[in-house]
Amino acid sequence: MLAGADDYAGLAKPQIDWDDQAARAALVDARARDAHAVLGVLQGRPLPAAVAQAARLLGAIVGQDLEQGDDGSFRIARKVAADRVISVVDPDARHGHKSSARGFDGYKGHASVDPDSELVTATTATAGNLGDAAAAPQLLAELIDQVDGDRPTPTTASEAGGGRPAPTPTVYGDSAYGTGPLLASLHTAGIDPRVKIQAPVAPKGHFTKDQFQLDLALGTVTCPAKRTAPIVYNADPRHRHHGQASFGPACAACSLRGQCTSAQAGRTVTITADEHELAAARARQADPVRAADYRSTRPKVERKLAHLVRRRHGGRRVRVRGLARVAADFSLLAAAVNLARLGVLGLHWTPADGWAAA
Repeated sequence: MLAGADDYAGLAKPQIDWDDQAARAALVDARARDAHAVLGVLQGRPLPAAVAQAARLLGAIVGQDLEQGDDGSFRIARKVAADRVISVVDPDARHGHKSSARGFDGYKGHASVDPDSELVTATTATAGNLGDAAAAPQLLAELIDQVDGDRPTPTTASEAGGGRPAPTPTVYGDSAYGTGPLLASLHTAGIDPRVKIQAPVAPKGHFTKDQFQLDLALGTVTCPAKRTAPIVYNADPRHRHHGQASFGPACAACSLRGQCTSAQAGRTVTITADEHELAAARARQADPVRAADYRSTRPKVERKLAHLVRRRHGGRRVRVRGLARVAADFSLLAAAVNLARLGVLGLHWTPADGWAAA
C-alpha cells in the first residue's frame, strides 16, 4: 500500500507549500516509502524488460539520493554517491569536470588522430565522470593489434640479418592520459608513449615529491634534509595508496619543516603502484628533443578536435540520449570530418591506380 496520497496519474508537480520545510520533508518521506513499497512488490517477479529497467533505475535513485534518519523517516542525503545517476530520462549521463571550477553534465567524446594525415582513426564516448585514460585502450586497439602483427618472430628476425629495425610506433597525449597503467600498457605493446606527465604538486608551496629521492629497489625515501624513511606497502590491492613513507618524528626537529609540511604528524610521501613508470616518463619528458616533438605535434591534434566540436550539436552538445547512441553519433561526426579532410587532401580515383591522394 502506498504511503502518499498521490495516485501518480499525472506528471504535475505535487501541490504542497514549497516554502514549508516540514511539508517538503513529509513529501520526500512519502515518496521514498512509496518507492520502497513498489520495489518490494516487484522483487522476485519475472518482469518485462522495460519494467525491469525502470525498477533498476528507481532503486538506484532511491539508494543514492536518500538516507534514513534515526527517527525512521527518509530524507535527502547530504552526500554525493559515487557514479551518481543524474537524469531519469538519460540514465547513462553523469556529472563531469573540465577543471575544478568548470563542470558539465553528460558525456565525453574521445578521438584518436593521425597527426600526419590529420584523419580521425578511432572514436568512442564515455560517461562524463570517467577519466580520459580509461578510453585510451579502445582508441588504440587497432594500433596495438597492428604492432603485434608486425613484430617479427625470432626465426624471421634471424633471417633478416642486420637490416634496419622498424621504427617504433609513437603515441602522443596530453596530461589527462599520463597515468601509470596506460604508460605500462603502451610499453608492454612496444609503443613509445610521448604523453605529457603532470609535475608533482604539494600544498602551500611545500617540497614536491620529485624533491625526494625514491629508491624503489631498496624500498626507501630520502627527504631534502637527507633523512630516510622506509616505504610501507599496503596489503590491500584495492587501497588508493600502494605504499607510504612517513617521516613522522624526524620532522619535529628538522630545520626544513616549514618548507616541507604543516601536518602535525610530519611529512608523508605516497607511493603509487606505477611510481617507476611515472618517474621514468618525467625523465623522458625532460629530453628537449622529445619536448620539441611533442610541441610540434600536439597543435595538429588539437586542431582536429576543434573541427569535431566547432558546431553546437553533435560536437559540443549531444543530439541523442544513451551512451550507445551518443558514441554512434560521435563516430558519424568524425566520419563527416574525415570526408572533408580527404577532399582537402585531393583524394581521387583512377582506373589505373585506384584511390590516391593528390
